Amino acid sequence: MEQNLGNWPGMRRPTSDPQSNAFGNVFNGAGSGLIRGGLGAYGERFLGSSSEFMQSNITQHLSDPQYYFQVNGRYVRNKLKVILFPFLHRGHWTRITEPVAGKLSYKPPIHDINAPDLYIPFMAFGTYVVLSGFYSGVFGRFTPEALSLQFTKGLFGWLFEVLILEGILYSMGSGEAPLLDIVAYGGYAFAALSLAIMARLFWSFSYYFMLPWICICTGVFLLKTMKRVLLGGARGYEKHSSRQHYLLLLMVAFQFPLLFWLGTVTA
Repeated sequence: MEQNLGNWPGMRRPTSDPQSNAFGNVFNGAGSGLIRGGLGAYGERFLGSSSEFMQSNITQHLSDPQYYFQVNGRYVRNKLKVILFPFLHRGHWTRITEPVAGKLSYKPPIHDINAPDLYIPFMAFGTYVVLSGFYSGVFGRFTPEALSLQFTKGLFGWLFEVLILEGILYSMGSGEAPLLDIVAYGGYAFAALSLAIMARLFWSFSYYFMLPWICICTGVFLLKTMKRVLLGGARGYEKHSSRQHYLLLLMVAFQFPLLFWLGTVTA
């Protein structure tokens, strides 16, 4: 039969030994402090190493996406002139640096015509896809499948251009250029392709005059840009100057089959 001792007057509840509680508190406090200190130190080391890895690898290759969209109307007009008529560019091809927090950093596109941006490549790629669909519709052969195929072909061509540029930089031992820089350089060709397709809408034979000129201009623009990247970042440029020249000429020659393939619209 159970009895509630607390209801009996004069009866005390059993209490634990204060000495054992003291030892328990000491061990619990020491254990929790040890665990907190160990986990805190491990967490700091882990987070610190992760932060260093992010800064030294991912940030190095992806850079800051917002940097590539700091443009205005004046920059877009001047940049299109450099892309479409690189022979008329009388200024230098090097990027402008400025000190930021004790380190040298490149100025954004709005303040430097030679800085890469992603606004023009994305807008040019969208214009290229729309004009391709419009060109097919003029001949009564527009289908969603054809537009999707042109979109996929454009993405594949852009990716292939980026791989070519990355391969040239890697072969010269210059892998320090951020990935978004190379993506921007590879996407500038769609501005010239959009101009060629637009000219073809008014006169079909103009395509055969415009596209070779566009290939030459795109090749010269990439040649000037890549030489500036190589000269600025490749340590082995002097040792492999002849090989570098052959690779750059191969890159220029590669623009002809790539741009002719991308500029072909089924109609």
